[in-house]
Amino acid sequence: MVRRLRKQPNADRGVSLDGAAMVHVGGKLRPLSPCDLQAIVTHAYDILATVGLSGLPPMAMDRALGSGAWLRPDGRICFSKEMIETALQQAPREITLPGFMAHRDLHIGGRGVHIGTGGAAVQVLDAKTGTYSDSTLQDLYDLMCVLEASENAHYGVRPVVARDIENPFELDLNTAFACLKATSNPIGISFCAPEHIDPIVEMFDMALGYDGAFRERPFCMAVIVHVVPPLTFAQDGILMLEKAVQAGMIPQICSAGQAGATSPVTLAGALAQGLAECLAGLVVVDGIHPGSPCIYALMPFISDLRTGAMSGGSGEAAIANAAAAQLLAHVGLPSTVSAGMTDSKVVDAQAGYEKGYTVALAAHGGADMINLSVGMLGSIMVASPEAMVIDNDMCGAILRSVRGIEVNTATLDLEAIERVVTHDGHYLGESETLKRMKSDYHYPALADRHSVNDWIDAGRPLIWDQARSRVGEILAATPPNHLSADAEARIRARFPIHLAP
Repeated sequence: MVRRLRKQPNADRGVSLDGAAMVHVGGKLRPLSPCDLQAIVTHAYDILATVGLSGLPPMAMDRALGSGAWLRPDGRICFSKEMIETALQQAPREITLPGFMAHRDLHIGGRGVHIGTGGAAVQVLDAKTGTYSDSTLQDLYDLMCVLEASENAHYGVRPVVARDIENPFELDLNTAFACLKATSNPIGISFCAPEHIDPIVEMFDMALGYDGAFRERPFCMAVIVHVVPPLTFAQDGILMLEKAVQAGMIPQICSAGQAGATSPVTLAGALAQGLAECLAGLVVVDGIHPGSPCIYALMPFISDLRTGAMSGGSGEAAIANAAAAQLLAHVGLPSTVSAGMTDSKVVDAQAGYEKGYTVALAAHGGADMINLSVGMLGSIMVASPEAMVIDNDMCGAILRSVRGIEVNTATLDLEAIERVVTHDGHYLGESETLKRMKSDYHYPALADRHSVNDWIDAGRPLIWDQARSRVGEILAATPPNHLSADAEARIRARFPIHLAP
């Protein structure tokens, strides 16, 4: 199923004027000049050739040394520019990320913008009481059901940890099952141990209906932290990466240094170190299987240097992640960045403005995938389905802004202006206005656009009230049915599934 493509008809669920699927292509925002790009890339190469990384497991070490890497006297492994460029030439620039259903397939690469979840939060916000509680498997399933109903969110990386499951294997297995059952979008999960991957792939085969089916339609990414910044390979992560590639999973590997803590305090330095860590992962993937598809997550996190805490909603995070998307596109790798990680603990004005500018800059920067962007609060420690449906509204508007402005003879119609100003004096009755109502304009599902008096007469409804009602409707509706009852029964008979039928 993974292949190099230039066009993908199901890039998202929007529809253009001629009925074709709409592609939201970012990349017009370029925080870095050509000279800036070259300087950061050169610095990343220098980091890999002089400082190198530590912690590469023996098997991967042998492969890297056999391909031209070398060891410093202190045991750190270094990579030449030529070695990296060879791996870049072999790496797919564009891939298909399948959904469980074909109409949910995503084209990753080429700066088509896709928005998703993520974050592995450990708490959920109770919309009725305003209190926080440990996240459960049911919470995970509910959040992914809300994702399934969110037309402006395109994929689902596990947003919360099911803290009611203590056994590590059962945690990974049930996380995969809950995500699989709740949405037909592409999903992504992480693993507690490499040996958990094969049985989960077996479960995915059962869900699709036959042995080897998942290798043909790898609808679940392996989300893997392959490095622990600064410049240290995560040994378990490398072992998981090897197992995932061998099992036919598409990895999304992650560098997430925190500026001023685990990466340099300057944004340029943090970007260069993060890029070096992504390129080191590229070399490892190339060593496992040359040309294997992989998605590279360069997520420069920001510290509030007054306290050392992570600041997910900062202006620095917004511009750094937009620049990260530009950097990965420049070197030719499918990209993931992070945005929407508000520091606010509730859905308030702070959450709105922090989510708005971080997601907007990442999208306009041309990120292929934007993780952590819907449903998250409290610097990704808390998740909320109500926040997710509000964020879905926001992302619809942002994706519309990414589409930009169509300029051609059809949109600059002199005859129409002549006709209107000499007859009715308005464009409301024009056929072009009616034709473009839905294709050119985005209409929010929750945001209020009534007059002040109409809003008062309606009882002053708040968007939070609208969100609570919408989540209730989604969770009360008929559950997603893309996973057949027979396949689910076989899975439940084979594996210890804890999610209630």
